[in-house]
Amino acid sequence: MFDKSACMGCLTIRELTTLYEISSIISNHYDLQTSLEKSMRVLKNSLNLDNCVVHILEDDILNVFASIELSKFQKTLSTYKVGEGVTGMVIESKEPVVVENIHNNSLFLNKSGKRDFNGKSYVAVPLMIDNVAIGVLGTVITKTAEIELDDTVRILTIVSSIFAQTIYSFQLNKKEKERLQELKLYYKMEWDSKVHNFGDIIGDSPKMQQVFKVIQRIAQSDVTVLVRGETGTGKELVAAAIHKRSNRKDEPFIKLNCAAITDTLLESELFGHEKGAFTDARETRKGRFELADGGTLFLDEIGDISASAQVKLLRVLQEREFERVGGSKTIKVNVRLVAATNRNLEQMVKDGKFREDLYYRLNVIPIDLPPLRERGDDIKQLVNFFLERSMKNHKKMVTITDEAMEALCSYPWPGNVRELENTIERIVLMGNEEGISKYDMLLLLPALNDQKLKSDYKPISKRTLTLDDMEKEAIIEALENNDYNHSKAADELGITLRQIGYKIKKYEI
Repeated sequence: MFDKSACMGCLTIRELTTLYEISSIISNHYDLQTSLEKSMRVLKNSLNLDNCVVHILEDDILNVFASIELSKFQKTLSTYKVGEGVTGMVIESKEPVVVENIHNNSLFLNKSGKRDFNGKSYVAVPLMIDNVAIGVLGTVITKTAEIELDDTVRILTIVSSIFAQTIYSFQLNKKEKERLQELKLYYKMEWDSKVHNFGDIIGDSPKMQQVFKVIQRIAQSDVTVLVRGETGTGKELVAAAIHKRSNRKDEPFIKLNCAAITDTLLESELFGHEKGAFTDARETRKGRFELADGGTLFLDEIGDISASAQVKLLRVLQEREFERVGGSKTIKVNVRLVAATNRNLEQMVKDGKFREDLYYRLNVIPIDLPPLRERGDDIKQLVNFFLERSMKNHKKMVTITDEAMEALCSYPWPGNVRELENTIERIVLMGNEEGISKYDMLLLLPALNDQKLKSDYKPISKRTLTLDDMEKEAIIEALENNDYNHSKAADELGITLRQIGYKIKKYEI
């Protein structure tokens, strides 16, 4: 072991010059690895050193971060556990260690396999931050070295302090960037939630009141929830409502649509991956479980996950821990899970397509969302809500007549709330202040093929209007509204100029 008192004394002109050059390099380079390697080259040339290496401690393993002479393969070999060899001893003792003769000392492991025929001694000094060793600077002193061993240790100790501060600042900056990136992702998800899902659930129907009661009762607990319902019924909104009313409301609300991701990428999205875990894994990435730590994770379309992902998800629910793809480190998380599906999971269990044990883990508290066609007057509330929002976005005034509202309420809405939202958007884009009539609904809704809705329409004319008749009248009305300007009439009808020209010729208008 080396006595720290040996580091005391006056610096020579050569040493001062070396420190000045290293400080200049460190302060003028933004790439940490390049800065350290250029600095070590100054050390090598100034003090006649060889094989300079900086190891950084990561998960109790010392890995090569910078080196001026080791090959890529040699760097992968030169890893040390805490306490292993001279390098490992330094990180454990937090003191410089000197091996005076590297050719007959068992402490000098030389795991890289690089032969140092001109080498005589080996010096390793810790990189210290507030009495914590974060790495090791090691180098071989050659037979041609011109300064004493104690002087070499002294200069390396000073350099190691500069390196340590630089590495520590780099690590802090990197962690802050990762944190900001995670926050950016989180706030983007929150923003998407507000933009596309309008922040909360609308409806006063008895079935929705029952849903609200369940949410209110279970929100404060950490119990797993399974939200079930047809596509477009608002399952994600229910998950967000549970989160906002829970003790985790100030923590992340992270979402993942399992059906939108391929099986090969799903596990990486859920659990993250280590750098090099697969072809495109250029850097370590946290999964949704890690991003949601402390908060709520919403997994939509849970019935679409693969068998292997089901096994891993079951383990997380049971043990609250997992490993990243390509990693071996166990990561523990505290996450409240809300899952959703439009599938019949019971039937999938019977068919062997979904694990029974996972089903029971997910289905602790089931919430069944009613389809829009069973929500009665909720449709009117939603129409008015979407109408007001869409008019504000498009800076346009549009009214819906009572008979048009009746048509909207009688439509079966197979796409549920999402289809209603899109329909109101079309109404605003194509409507005007004079009001949307029931006849307009026949043109705007897919209900043109709905015999019940068509039979409800009673035209002023005594004869029965065909679809061609209605289309012709719509074109004539649009032309009259726009002083027979074909372009403006086409815009009002939502068709192209070429199409309206064809229709005018067809109907001899």
